[in-house]
Parts: sequence; structure tokens; C-alpha cells
Amino acid sequence: MRTLGIDPAVRNTGYAILEGDHTSAKALDYGVISIPARIKQSGALEAICTGVRNLIEKWQPDEVAIEGIIYVQSHRTAISMGAARAAPLIAAAGFGLKIYEYSPKKVKKAIVGKGTADKNQVAFMIRALLGLSETPPPDAADALAIALAHLQASDPRRAALLDRREV
Repeated sequence: MRTLGIDPAVRNTGYAILEGDHTSAKALDYGVISIPARIKQSGALEAICTGVRNLIEKWQPDEVAIEGIIYVQSHRTAISMGAARAAPLIAAAGFGLKIYEYSPKKVKKAIVGKGTADKNQVAFMIRALLGLSETPPPDAADALAIALAHLQASDPRRAALLDRREV
């Protein structure tokens, strides 16, 4: 199975393409769709949507895994995060792909063993688990972790731990 993992953000959306299953996975591509601060939010969302569409056309994933909504205290931040999440969701839905969401804590617990792991711990474990030659940037590492957690969720023994939800 080929999975597109997405860690959405308005300025730096992490992405990853993994191929495999819950027993073995290989990273085919990963990186960050970076949008300069001088570009308005509407333009940033369009760029994210276009970037994700391009990734889907290039890699032809079977499914998409995206980070779920997290609790934030600021309504402004929540609105911005929701918009950043909508752009890749719209792109993936346009291709008719199944989309699954995973909470950040569940992904961290699945990858690091601790739901409160920091970005450096996630990146370190992703490098080790996927046998990467270098540590990926934090947003790309998060996208790799989301995609890997999705593949792990296909294992009936782990599915309940990850609380997989189709969007």
C-alpha cells in the first residue's frame, strides 16, 4: 500500500510518501511545502492544495493519513489550523482517496512510545525505524510518523491503540 502522510500548517506543511504495510515500510519521498510569510493566507492555502495535488498525481497513493485537530486555546489559531488542514483534505478528496486522521498524541505514542514526545524524539525514531540516512526536518518527520502510524493501524493488534478515523 502507498500512503501519503500530511502534517498540515499554513506556512510549513509536512508530507511523506510511504510504501509498505504494518510489517515493513519504505520512505519514497518526504519534505515540506514551505510558504513564505509575505504570501497571504489565501494564497498559502492554494499553494498547499496545489502541492498536495501534485504529490498525488506523481505518487498515486492508495490512502491519505493526516494529523487530526488538536486542542488550542486561541480561536484564531484554531481557525488557521482548520484552514491549513482543509487544503490537503480538499486536494485528496478531489482524487477520491480515502482519508484517515490520527491525533498527534496517538502518533507519538505509536512511533516513540510516549504521547508527549517532542519533535526531535519523533524525528530520531523515524530515522531509525525507516532506515533513513539523515534526520528529516521536523514537519517532514511528523508527516512520516503519521504515514507510518497509518500503516501500523492496519495491524489488528494496533488498530485500537491508534484510534483510526476516516474523514
